[in-house]
Amino acid sequence: MPVGLLRLSIQIPGCSSLKEKRSRLKPLLARLHHEFNISAAELEEMDHWQEAVIACAVVSNDSAHTQRLLQHVLVWLENNWPDVLVFDHHLEIL
Repeated sequence: MPVGLLRLSIQIPGCSSLKEKRSRLKPLLARLHHEFNISAAELEEMDHWQEAVIACAVVSNDSAHTQRLLQHVLVWLENNWPDVLVFDHHLEIL
């Protein structure tokens, strides 16, 4: 049973408060769950207005499928969510 983890370090330009950051991250996390049926949550940088670390997790019966899905999440995020800039990512299959 492979478990895939995708750690995304992102910038959210233009945020001027933690409330604004949360209001921009909440729809993103919900959309990731809805589009890809994955778990997604903010993990680090919770006190920084314009940065966040998001983790996406998926469990599957095929490690190749898990890797393709998480790579697709990264591409989708970069192409479809213009107010978020991914500056680092790490994909791991356990």
